[in-house]
Amino acid sequence: MQQQPYPLGRFHTTLQQLEPRFAAALDASTLFLRRYLPGESIMQQGELSEQLYLVKRGRVSLNSTVHSGRSFQLGDIECHDQIFGEMEFFSTTPVQWNVVAETELDAHVICAHKLAKRLLAEPELALFFATALACDYLDTLEITTSRLLHPICYNIALELWRERQRTPMLGSRKRAREAARFGTTERVYRRALKELVEQGIIYEGDSGPAIADLTRLRAYLDL
Repeated sequence: MQQQPYPLGRFHTTLQQLEPRFAAALDASTLFLRRYLPGESIMQQGELSEQLYLVKRGRVSLNSTVHSGRSFQLGDIECHDQIFGEMEFFSTTPVQWNVVAETELDAHVICAHKLAKRLLAEPELALFFATALACDYLDTLEITTSRLLHPICYNIALELWRERQRTPMLGSRKRAREAARFGTTERVYRRALKELVEQGIIYEGDSGPAIADLTRLRAYLDL
C-alpha cells in the first residue's frame, strides 16, 4: 500500500487532512533504517513478521513459490513511499509473498507493536489502511479474474492498457519471470507476444512490450 492517500475513495479528503499525523505515527514507530542490496529479501514467504517496511524509493519484486519449485511472479513495483507487511500486521498470519529488492534501497523498519498502540490511541488513522487495502484488494481481484477468464494475449494487452492509466505494478525484463507472472511457460509467453506484435498492437521496446497502436489495442480489448 502507499503511504499517501489513494486518489479515489469516500474518505480521500479526510485522509489528506490526516496525512501529517499518519506520517508522524509511522515515524514514531520506526525502529531503524536498513539498506538492502539487489536480490536481498525484505520479507520471506512463510515467516512470521512483527515488522512493516516503508520503502520511499527503489524497485522491489513480489513472488510466491511452492514446494515443487514453481514460482508465480506478481510483478515489480517502483516504490514511492510504499508500505509492505500491512496484511500480516492486521492478520498476524505468516508472510504471503516474498518481497525482494531489485535495486539498492533503504527501508524504514516499523515495529508492529508500536504502530498497533498508536492506532488504538488514534483509531482514525486506521482509515489509511482500510482504504488502501480495499483499493488493492479490488485491483488484485480484477487482475486475478482477468487471468482466469481470458487468454494470455488478452491479459498482456490489458496490462499494457492498465499501465497507461496507472503504473503501480511493473513488468520484468526477464522473460522467464514475465511468463511466471502470467502463470505460463516462457515458450507460451513468447508465442503470445509474437501474436500481438504481428497484429500491430504492441512492439518490443528496450524495457519490454509497449503499445504500438492505441486504437488497435482498445479495439482488441473491446474498450
